[in-house]
Amino acid sequence: MYGTATPGPSRSDRAFEWRSRLSIFVGGLLCFETLSGLWIWLLPFSIPSQILVLLHTVFGVLFLLPYLIYQGRHWWVHRGGPWSHYRVTGYVAFAAVAVNAISGVVLTLQSVFGTAISYTWDTVHIITTLAILAFVIPHVVLLIIRDRRGRAEQAQVVLAAEKRWVGGVLAWSVAGFAALALYGLLYEPVQWVNEFPADYHTEEGRSPFSPSLATTASGGAYDDRSLSDSESCGSAGCHESIYREWAVSAHRWSSMDPAFQVIQEVMAKQNGPESTRYCGGCHDPVSLFSGTKNVFTEDLSSIRGYNEGVSCLVCHSIRETDLKGNANYTIAQPERYLYEAKPGATAKFISDFLIRAYPAKHMEVFSKRLFKTPEYCAACHKQFIDEEVNKVGWVQLQNQYDNWRKSKWNPEGEPEKVVECRECHMPLQDSDDPAAGDDLDSYRTAQDGKHRDHRFIAANSFIPTLLELPGWEEHNELTVAWLQGKRAIPEIEYKWASGPAVSIEIQAPDTVRPGEEIDIRVVISSNKVGHDFPTGPLDIIQSWINLEVTDDKGRVLLASGALDVQHFIQPGAFMFKAEPVDQAGNLIDRHNLWEMVGVRYRRALFPGFKDVARYMVACPSETAIPASEAVTGDGASREFLLSTPADAGTLRVRASLDYRKIDQYLLDFVFGEDNQLTAPVVQMAVQEKTIQIKEG
Repeated sequence: MYGTATPGPSRSDRAFEWRSRLSIFVGGLLCFETLSGLWIWLLPFSIPSQILVLLHTVFGVLFLLPYLIYQGRHWWVHRGGPWSHYRVTGYVAFAAVAVNAISGVVLTLQSVFGTAISYTWDTVHIITTLAILAFVIPHVVLLIIRDRRGRAEQAQVVLAAEKRWVGGVLAWSVAGFAALALYGLLYEPVQWVNEFPADYHTEEGRSPFSPSLATTASGGAYDDRSLSDSESCGSAGCHESIYREWAVSAHRWSSMDPAFQVIQEVMAKQNGPESTRYCGGCHDPVSLFSGTKNVFTEDLSSIRGYNEGVSCLVCHSIRETDLKGNANYTIAQPERYLYEAKPGATAKFISDFLIRAYPAKHMEVFSKRLFKTPEYCAACHKQFIDEEVNKVGWVQLQNQYDNWRKSKWNPEGEPEKVVECRECHMPLQDSDDPAAGDDLDSYRTAQDGKHRDHRFIAANSFIPTLLELPGWEEHNELTVAWLQGKRAIPEIEYKWASGPAVSIEIQAPDTVRPGEEIDIRVVISSNKVGHDFPTGPLDIIQSWINLEVTDDKGRVLLASGALDVQHFIQPGAFMFKAEPVDQAGNLIDRHNLWEMVGVRYRRALFPGFKDVARYMVACPSETAIPASEAVTGDGASREFLLSTPADAGTLRVRASLDYRKIDQYLLDFVFGEDNQLTAPVVQMAVQEKTIQIKEG
């Protein structure tokens, strides 16, 4: 309402404006929209706040057309006349409401059809809401004060109309909040069943998740629905790329891995189903926290846990980690939005809309600085066995975190030279994801248009292929490229050496005379790996030197590290591996780590270090000594003695550093000896050298 001095509308005109049902309706909606907007902005996340987001949006849409009609008519009636403070506040209020309405429409369209709201438009919406308060209230109050001073009978008519207008506005506002109360009474939130099964067994005085060190913030069970449904993250149009990356990753298949399932079953039969909780914190957390790793649970996994492994919600709901390892973390049950866990397209639409329109809680719960630290990864990527598991005592297993912490990739006092876990295994990807941009992360800005790759590429290629997970072909290509050093990571490339993650170099003389011995050395250098190579469960991972020496007629003079027809590595190869043993000294060869008490042999490369495989080839002028009779070894290096035919003019030496994730013995144990399955072998690095044999 634009109050004016004479000339201007008559008192009867002003009374009509105040009594107008359209004026009352528009004023009531404006009051409700302003108050509900302040509630959403200032008060904590809650069911009423989310309902208000929906009502605020619906009533805002209803407000637009009536407001345009009312505002146009109001301007026409009160146009002209001298400028005054009534007129100034009116025009500024009109501008504030107009911009607020425009920003509201933009935010609504972004929430319905986009993947995220614009923080610029959101800020405009908030500022103009405050401007509405600052100018609409004074505009109305000053007009009422002015009219109260009048003594004429017509002034009393205007005052009566103003009282009716105020009462109508308040009534419409109260009606809006009554709708909030009614909606709140009718809405039935998903009731999580945060209880262990009636037959759930745990020992007194111990965590219900023991021997895993993982625990919940409540100390009790979590409904498996509350930590699953990762697909919804990718089907909302928001995190589609990230979901596709995760869907083929080792985190996703950590529970459905057939080898894990068989080994878990063996452990359960031998030590009781409860013992498998040791594995659950890292491999099958949804099942662990919902209480399915129990006496009477046949498969020891929930349907959701089996399908999702380390789900999106599990990883992003961890609130605290400890450097002890063995899944020593605390997870909180995430607060979910209205309808988020309910079935149906309508529920999905509403929950997606709420997350985009009201994202503060979503970001608070699922985006934390903790997730960007090596200490976060350490919770699972550091493992040990203690007396509770092996009945003997503490034994260190894989430990990527401390390897990295003590390596050249983490130089003390030189942060510009540090390379952390995510920088290697989660390289930046061009992205239009709402999560793109992060000024709290290394090499990042809030507007960089990138997200971190959730494939977690390392050395896993067999299981995605076996399970035919969507995207397995690309995943395998990236894995091979990573191992061979062919995948560039521009943001940290200047800190790395070029070439494979682990390189090899053949050191041998260029020429040799008949009768001389050839000292062939293969130097293996860990160039880019941020922890031991190989890492992980070294009882099943194999990396070895595959060396072949041939003459210029193509005859094989020495073959070390070749696979036999049953896919086993031939004895005597230079290998990186570990040989864990149980109390009786028996080899742990079925990944039965719960029986492990130590290792009888272990060979791995620390970051930045080298190792040497040595081969001695005799080159007599007449007869050859069979290689099988001349193999020796000293534990630190292996020597292979071989003579070469006198008529060989050249020798060709070819060496490769080969890698496979699962050894053949374990595959035969898991799938049966007739399965015909074998893990793919990746040639991480290859080098060749020609040696000339001179006469005389």
